Amino acid sequence: MSQAGADEGGGAGGIGREKAQRPEEVTPEGKVLGKPSAASTIGPGWSKVGCPCCVSERVEPLVLVKLGEKVRPETKRWLIRLIGASQKDGGAALLAHPGEDASGDIIVVSAPRCTLLRATEELGLCRPYRNRDMEAFSYHDRDNFKDSDNMEVFLTLAERHYIVKYELDGLRAQRDLRVPGLSDSVTLHNRDNIWQKLGSAGVIMDTFPLHNPEQLKDLSEAWYSGNQLAQPLDSVNGYFGSSVAFYFSFLDFYTWSLLAPAILGLSITYFSGEVQKQMEESLSGSPVADADGDDSGPAVSGHTVQAVFSMLWSTVFMELWKRRSSSLSYRWGTLHLADRFAEPRPGFHGDLGVNPVTGRVEPLFPGWQRDLRMALVSLPVVGLFLGLVVLGMLCFYWGEAQVKQLHQDWDSLLSQSLVYVPSVLHIVYTNMLATVYKTVAQSLTEYENHREESAYEKHLTAKVLVFTFFNYFAVLFHIAFFKQDVPLLRKRLASLLIVTQLVNQVTEAVIPFLVDRFISAPHRAESEDDPQEDKFRKQSTLPTFPGLFGEYIELLVQFGYLSLFSCVYPLTAVLLLINNLTEIRSDAYKICKLFRKPFCPPVASMGVWQIAFEVLSFVSVVSNCWLLLLSPRLQELCREGGLSGTNILLLAVLVEHVLILVKVILSVLIPDEPDWIRKKREHIEFTSMEALKQQKLQSEE
Repeated sequence: MSQAGADEGGGAGGIGREKAQRPEEVTPEGKVLGKPSAASTIGPGWSKVGCPCCVSERVEPLVLVKLGEKVRPETKRWLIRLIGASQKDGGAALLAHPGEDASGDIIVVSAPRCTLLRATEELGLCRPYRNRDMEAFSYHDRDNFKDSDNMEVFLTLAERHYIVKYELDGLRAQRDLRVPGLSDSVTLHNRDNIWQKLGSAGVIMDTFPLHNPEQLKDLSEAWYSGNQLAQPLDSVNGYFGSSVAFYFSFLDFYTWSLLAPAILGLSITYFSGEVQKQMEESLSGSPVADADGDDSGPAVSGHTVQAVFSMLWSTVFMELWKRRSSSLSYRWGTLHLADRFAEPRPGFHGDLGVNPVTGRVEPLFPGWQRDLRMALVSLPVVGLFLGLVVLGMLCFYWGEAQVKQLHQDWDSLLSQSLVYVPSVLHIVYTNMLATVYKTVAQSLTEYENHREESAYEKHLTAKVLVFTFFNYFAVLFHIAFFKQDVPLLRKRLASLLIVTQLVNQVTEAVIPFLVDRFISAPHRAESEDDPQEDKFRKQSTLPTFPGLFGEYIELLVQFGYLSLFSCVYPLTAVLLLINNLTEIRSDAYKICKLFRKPFCPPVASMGVWQIAFEVLSFVSVVSNCWLLLLSPRLQELCREGGLSGTNILLLAVLVEHVLILVKVILSVLIPDEPDWIRKKREHIEFTSMEALKQQKLQSEE
């Protein structure tokens, strides 16, 4: 049936591919859109396109909008017109389909060619030019870009999905407006974010991108179903977007970079004769004395090499990753993302006013109020959670002492099995506390009311990083530098590495798999005869993808264990390598099968996470130097050389500063990007400036 039938409340027909006429429409601003020609409409049920060049025999369903159960047909028709109206009339300039009929609870959204191309320019994406070099895309020069007439080749599926979200999130009321079918209490005021307001009113329940079953099947077979070791990173970028692709690229690069410290750790452990000793300590929970009765922790030879190697390895690893990251961003067209004054993020609110920088009318929120909220609310709450970390640490020490006393009084197999109970309970406690804190941190950052999405992400990440460092490393630092108990530190680190990885694998992969397999999957079983709309709707039963925040935190904690403390437990890299080889496949399976497809914005790097890894790399210098200083053997050698305690301390500080200087020199000697990437980036910046000048001259004429 044609769209006219849908607007009258009849069935909309399937999400079809044939052309059909559509009567003129009225936008939410009251403007009448001109009658389209026969060449300017698309498919049965789809809203019209704005220009003849966007006409296509095939419309690609991209995004599903799920409406509330009580949404009336007139509200749905108004929303479809809003989505399809041109941007100058306050619409999103997208294509919308009402699903089964005008009273159904879904709207399927797609995007015409011109909207995709304009958004490509706004986002600052680079695309192959006619000479096959990557250039910042220009809408006015679109015909000279390769494949600009074929959107399924020109833009990845993830980019097309994100552009639809970008346009929907950018919808703002042009004046005070009452929404048809809703009570007078739900009124859109001038410059209100329409999509957020309708979500708060219960009109829009969810918005998510639709899976492409054929592409997803091909990606799954190339990614985790076979025996291949290499990841199809370009395919991951095409289907899930650059933010997901960068995570898996980093995980892959980090995993294979662990080979060097793993081989070194195995060699040190084997040749120092500590294999049996460390296994006995792990099983018994008690330090095992050396043959000569000296339980002195790190040896000067092997463990010193391990400490120095870890400090230098972390620097070289991060510098090489930055070079790899810049190459990937060029290949994926995100090297020169637009640096513009963006619209306020959807969650931002404030009094309406004129932005003094852009001159646009938008919500404004005083910076001093935000600072006050951070000082009087956010900081005390973060401090409270840090206090809970300290409380958990004290409980761990109390439990450790009780179990140790029990083992001494009653030496049996049962008492040996109880040795690790305090560690396991403390790990579970820290993981639960981290989960609760993440939710609290999100609420606090939302309350702070940041204007830009980047500022919101930066403050949220900063809160989580401070807590994470304190939560996961406080006990280890206390054992190392206050109790100065190296055997206990080794045992605690081994517990964390083994138990944490098992807990993460069970909670992140095994439990979601079982829930999906035995509870969710039977309700999503599809038949070939199912209408396309029902197949789309069944995707909404999948849980929302939780994002990569937790995954990056897990890698950061791993990196901290390796760079900060591996000198006391050389097998750290071995355990992390084994874990990460399974982590790659389990994470790939999760994102492909267990969650909805996420919206992923184009990114040029790991962002703030890269800075966090670099900070840990520098902290590792201090940690390893002081751990080596705790070695009685090293102290004995220094005393034999006539050095006092003060001189030993000064020597450690000197070595620390020398190693930091070496790390700085290495970071300078290894450029952050290859020379050819630097030249490409400068060329892209130059051509972008020239194109901007040309457009300005044309507008003045």
